[in-house]
Amino acid sequence: MNHHFQSVILNATQAKGLFEIETIQNLWSGYGKIVRYGLKDSAIKSVVVKHIHPPSRNNHPRGWNTDLSHQRKLKSYQVETAWYKNWNKYCSDACKTPDCLAIESNNDEIIIVLQDLNQTGFPKLKTSASLENMKTCLSWLANFHATFLSKQPLDLWTIGTYWHLDTRPEELQCLKDNNLKNAAKLIDQTLQASPFQTIVHGDAKLANFCFSSDEKKVAAVDFQYVGGGCGMKDVAYFIGSCLDERECERLESSLLDFYFETLTKAITKQHKAIDISALEKDWRELYPVAWTDFHRFIKGWSPGHWKIHGYSEKLALKVIDQLKNTVK
Repeated sequence: MNHHFQSVILNATQAKGLFEIETIQNLWSGYGKIVRYGLKDSAIKSVVVKHIHPPSRNNHPRGWNTDLSHQRKLKSYQVETAWYKNWNKYCSDACKTPDCLAIESNNDEIIIVLQDLNQTGFPKLKTSASLENMKTCLSWLANFHATFLSKQPLDLWTIGTYWHLDTRPEELQCLKDNNLKNAAKLIDQTLQASPFQTIVHGDAKLANFCFSSDEKKVAAVDFQYVGGGCGMKDVAYFIGSCLDERECERLESSLLDFYFETLTKAITKQHKAIDISALEKDWRELYPVAWTDFHRFIKGWSPGHWKIHGYSEKLALKVIDQLKNTVK
């Protein structure tokens, strides 16, 4: 890290010095890394720094090395900085996120200096989730969606999620399932037509949730693809990141019931002027549509992916048939 960025961190934390503790992870396709730094002579023990430094040559792990892919990633980091500058402050403890201490850019490089969730009660990452873990994350999503209902996503993605159709023409072109390919636009239009729009996290997988030691609370990270949309996009994607096809079918109903119970409480608590019954009816009907929307992406992006299974195929066929009948 260059001298200027180091001084930004020191000024933001009132520390006398800093030292690298660990690289938490490298960013996708070599666009930088996330590093935990220890601080000297500061009330804050450590910070997490997202250091974006785009490579001179793209090196996508699945071979998507195109200018479109590069531009999408660059925009995603611009969106993330806008999130932390303008939106993050509206998140309550019920949808906890790390506080942003500083943001600085220098040519193509950006650093985002964040509160270290390890130091503030959220030290656990999980690679598999119990039913209670899933409910804790769904509670975060419900409160997040309630907080941003009807908000215009200024300076964020107009349509959130990293798989949104308009940002993924190459993956659509590679999709071999013509039935799904031909229905892609209608699926997207149906989700956008919902009268109940919110701001979605856009990459709400299990890996982006940090748990408290007792696993009763979570905080979320990674806001590169935050933007407008139907909340079911996050919910379907999250559930699909945790469960295999048999569990998806078995637990779908109870998990949705829990999400909507929590969403209702959150909307009521926040005194939102929303017809909650109408919202729930609309979003429940859009859950399989949102699932199919991601299925469209993953099937074009990585045809052998483990998330492509019988449950998704069956759901997609049903959704496509229903949507075709609707427009006749």
